[in-house]
Amino acid sequence: MEKLKYALDHGGIPQEQLEKAVELLSYGTGKEVYIGTKRSPQSKVRFAQFLQNNLEFLRERKYLTAREKTFLIDIVPSIAFDSNCIVLDTKVKNPVPANVSEIAELIGSNRSNTSVVINSLKRKGIVAKAESGVENTNAKAYAIFINPHVIYAGDKENVNEALQVMFNKAMKMAVLKELPDKLF
Repeated sequence: MEKLKYALDHGGIPQEQLEKAVELLSYGTGKEVYIGTKRSPQSKVRFAQFLQNNLEFLRERKYLTAREKTFLIDIVPSIAFDSNCIVLDTKVKNPVPANVSEIAELIGSNRSNTSVVINSLKRKGIVAKAESGVENTNAKAYAIFINPHVIYAGDKENVNEALQVMFNKAMKMAVLKELPDKLF
């Protein structure tokens, strides 16, 4: 106890004692415990990251057209954290997937051009479509997802399992299977 008091009074606790304390807490709670710092205001900042090596790889192979690259840059602010779905508002708790017309509006384009680009990126494995469960008139509504190996908004150490399934087949395509960096 004297060592602990001395360590606290002089700016630190020996590493061995910290490890024992964490181990005891983990044992007592039955959960993995770690010591961290309080979240800063910056921890609430939303972000989506381009995987730089993969983007460079695709650029060198001229895999993406100028319109496709512009679309990907323009859509970044609308990519939902963890799901990588293009949504109307990333700030709400349960974001609503954006349909093609809404995506066109978000990026300041027209529906026709947006649809052409999305379908082209879908054929290339850069985006995927899935039924959104939200019906618009008589047409099925689709949610559009971005391949996390190109742009990802989330914890890259723990990519959403649904995204992994969704892009599993795409990652077997000739160019994409050679991407230098893979998240799963």
